Amino acid sequence: MVLEKVAKIIAERIDCDASTIQNETKFEELGIDSLEVIELLMSMEEEFGTEIELEGTKLTTVADLVQLIESKLQ
Repeated sequence: MVLEKVAKIIAERIDCDASTIQNETKFEELGIDSLEVIELLMSMEEEFGTEIELEGTKLTTVADLVQLIESKLQ
């Protein structure tokens, strides 16, 4: 469920098909830089209704972001 929401938000932001975004997809492959990852985090906070802090975590793949969000929702 989290992956689907994350993929949808990313797809809307970069104008692509959400089905092409998988766990192993790297942000770099999508043309998303570190600043855009931060902007994505803000969108995710709104969508999931929780504060998400990186806490020294490096987000490289969609799976990294999904795991971070899931840890905040528990």
